[in-house]
Amino acid sequence: MVHFVGAGPGAEDLITLRGKQYLEQADVIIYAGSLVNPALLKWAKEGCAIYNSATMTLEEVLHVMEDGERKGFTTVRLHTGDPAIYGAIKEQMDGLAERGIDYDICPGVSSLFGAAASLQIEYTLPRVSQSVIITRAEGRTPVPEGESLKELASHGATMVLFLSSALAKKVQEDLTAGGYGPDTPVAVVYKATWPDERILRTTLGELPEAMRQADIQKTALIVVGKVLSGDYEKSKLYDPAFTTEYRKGKD
Repeated sequence: MVHFVGAGPGAEDLITLRGKQYLEQADVIIYAGSLVNPALLKWAKEGCAIYNSATMTLEEVLHVMEDGERKGFTTVRLHTGDPAIYGAIKEQMDGLAERGIDYDICPGVSSLFGAAASLQIEYTLPRVSQSVIITRAEGRTPVPEGESLKELASHGATMVLFLSSALAKKVQEDLTAGGYGPDTPVAVVYKATWPDERILRTTLGELPEAMRQADIQKTALIVVGKVLSGDYEKSKLYDPAFTTEYRKGKD
């Protein structure tokens, strides 16, 4: 059996209980060394074979999994955050299915939510934004037609950009062209929840220069939107005049 495990956003105690148990039981661990906190490997048992996938190709990763399966081993594929977001697990699962190897997925806490916790914000606020767009800037890897930052920006929703730290100028240009004003609040969270986490607060107009001065070029999320401004309306859910299934509103 191969377990795909979400390692969480960085802090070693933000892995799930199930994920930690899988790590403790594993005979083989393949972890994303460029992103996963290596402190998580302290839960590996003695004799566990550990591989850093940052130096491996897809075929090499699958070969290690297949070899472990032949030997009756339990393998953990440790991905950063939650593997469902930019985890590149589909191609691994397909490779395992072709080889007749069983697998499952253990979800994790995404850096998307680790960043929100560090910023102490709510991505969805009444009368401000009720949608969150999770995306990335187009770089060496293209994005599908209709999903450019310029087109997505037309919604004016909260936007969280992965894999875009090295493209700050393009982010600024595309989002501005799409409708976000230069004074739109932006927060950059470098290595959310890690011991060396850093938070940069700026505006869209100042984003490239602010990131250049902070020397942030990778391993960061860019959060864009008015939810960062602090202005909002209170939720109807706890309004004394609002009737719910459990409480009658007061006039």
